[in-house]
Amino acid sequence: MKRLIVFIALALSFVSAFSQITLDECRELARANYPLIKRFRLVEQSRSLSVSNVSKAWLPQVSLNARASYQSEVTRLPVDIPGVEISPLPKDQYDVSVNVSQQIYDGGSVSSSKRLEDARSDVEREQVNVAIYDVYERIDQLYFGILLLDEQIRQVRLLQDDLSLSYQAISGMVRGGVANQTDLDAVKVEQVKAAQTETGLVTSRATYLKMLSTFIGKPLSGSVSLVRPAESDVSGMVNNRPELALYSAQNRLLDQQLKSLDTYLRPRLGLFLQGGYGNPALNMLKNGFEAYYKVGATLTWNFGSLYTRANDKRKIETERLNIQAEREAFLFNTGLQSELQRGNIESLRRQISQDDEIIALRENIRSKADVKVANGTETVNEMLRDINAVSEARLTKAFHEIQLLQEIYKLKNINNF
Repeated sequence: MKRLIVFIALALSFVSAFSQITLDECRELARANYPLIKRFRLVEQSRSLSVSNVSKAWLPQVSLNARASYQSEVTRLPVDIPGVEISPLPKDQYDVSVNVSQQIYDGGSVSSSKRLEDARSDVEREQVNVAIYDVYERIDQLYFGILLLDEQIRQVRLLQDDLSLSYQAISGMVRGGVANQTDLDAVKVEQVKAAQTETGLVTSRATYLKMLSTFIGKPLSGSVSLVRPAESDVSGMVNNRPELALYSAQNRLLDQQLKSLDTYLRPRLGLFLQGGYGNPALNMLKNGFEAYYKVGATLTWNFGSLYTRANDKRKIETERLNIQAEREAFLFNTGLQSELQRGNIESLRRQISQDDEIIALRENIRSKADVKVANGTETVNEMLRDINAVSEARLTKAFHEIQLLQEIYKLKNINNF
């Protein structure tokens, strides 16, 4: 029983937590729920493993070598010494050795490789940010789509209230002999049409809610209320899109690639130890199996990279120019989109101010319709036209208000503001 009570309490708290939801909450939930978000963790794991592998270049390198051979000729003394018999070396020879090398100086190759791996991981991370950013636009479309449907539902219900009052008024006129049953039926038709419209809107809202619920990974009941975002100031907005961070990360990667070219020109210094057992051993004139060892230092300086250094640098600079061209094209396109959105925003603001005037005029006309019908100077159909005109004017203003918010958030989304 206690478990049931706890379960019910948790369920109620969960439902109440989503009695209303905001656009920002939907965005954050969608980002956390989007399958691509897992790539952030994978990128970090890959970074850690790659850097760890590069660091292991400082560990001693151990190798085991075994060799068996048969050769057609062996080393012999070119002279005979009287009284001394020297056995020739066998033509079958064997050798087993263990080699241990330790890098002392690598010319900065390991540290350069670490920085390269970090830079590559930063590029991958920014690519994921760019891919996930597209989710915000899809969430905005669903969210504002539901807000538009909510406003349509609200307006159609207001229309139904007006039609209900008109139905009562016409019923009284029918009883008084001023109107006939046809007039009453005309009002009833409009009521049925309004109810039919509401049914379609409610169904569409449920579909949009289901899609939004899938995106955010949380169930949303049909009674959930979507909070209308506040109209925000868009002046002084600067472009802060993740694509710009990606271009910067790509340039940093090229910087590291350019610096890594210097490491190819530096020498490599190391120590080595070799221990083995073979026939012959180090003494090539002694026939027999013996153990042996070698210790020493190695110095390697390869100048082959000088041949390709100039081309490698030009290749990196060419890639940098490509990135710069992409960045400029991106800023140009987003700039055009921003100007278009600003124009839409200004246009909608002017239309909303005009909507108020239209609504006031329509309501004034509507307020006199009942009296005109009662006096016989206006038909019921003309009165219904006036009622619908008021509803349409209100709905148009509501549309413009939500469209204004949507255009503002489009502008914010274009600039990641």
